[in-house]
Amino acid sequence: MKWSLCAVLVALNSVFQIFMYSILAFFFITVMTPVIAPSAEAAVVDITIADIAKNVLIFLGIPFAAGVASWFFLARRKGREWYDRVFAPKISPLALVGLLFTIVVMFALQGEEIISRPLEVARVALPLLAYFLLMFFMSFGLSHRLGFTYGQSATQSFTAASNNFELAIAVAVATFTISSIEAFTAVIGPLMEVPVLISLVNVALWIKKTYYGPDGLPVRRRS
Repeated sequence: MKWSLCAVLVALNSVFQIFMYSILAFFFITVMTPVIAPSAEAAVVDITIADIAKNVLIFLGIPFAAGVASWFFLARRKGREWYDRVFAPKISPLALVGLLFTIVVMFALQGEEIISRPLEVARVALPLLAYFLLMFFMSFGLSHRLGFTYGQSATQSFTAASNNFELAIAVAVATFTISSIEAFTAVIGPLMEVPVLISLVNVALWIKKTYYGPDGLPVRRRS
């Protein structure tokens, strides 16, 4: 059940990003940048919403459409059991390999910048750390209060706390070039996300032991 819930959440997140990522990115780049950093150099960003949308469709829309097409044609032709037990396990490692390849290449190209600019890294990393922790604990608390099981709560919380940094890296590279400050900033995301989420696994296990019963249902504590 929890794996199905996670898959549904990821799919909905992908659909939402296809439609909203370009709008949000354009808003933050063209509207919020002059407000937050009104200097001439920071405020002038030559980018259109069409540029961002094109990159989103390439790096997210095409893989999503390919996944839907593979399910529609192969599952109907070969059957769902063959699709789940044979095809999916063979193709699923490709996503991890692609992500790891992207991260390794980006770290190789931006590694010197990361080491030589520790203050800039900290300026990006600290807000990200606050975001991960805030989303994780808020999601767990709300799920517990609504009566979700531990499996559902953990799935919701880790999905909420995680981010699609591979898309951010791809869009930053395609839009601003691989040597840009935007690409440098995007690389710090997975550098922070992986160790933080791994650490939160232990927190989730402690929450399970403290706030959930053996049946996985929330335990209501008296104040």
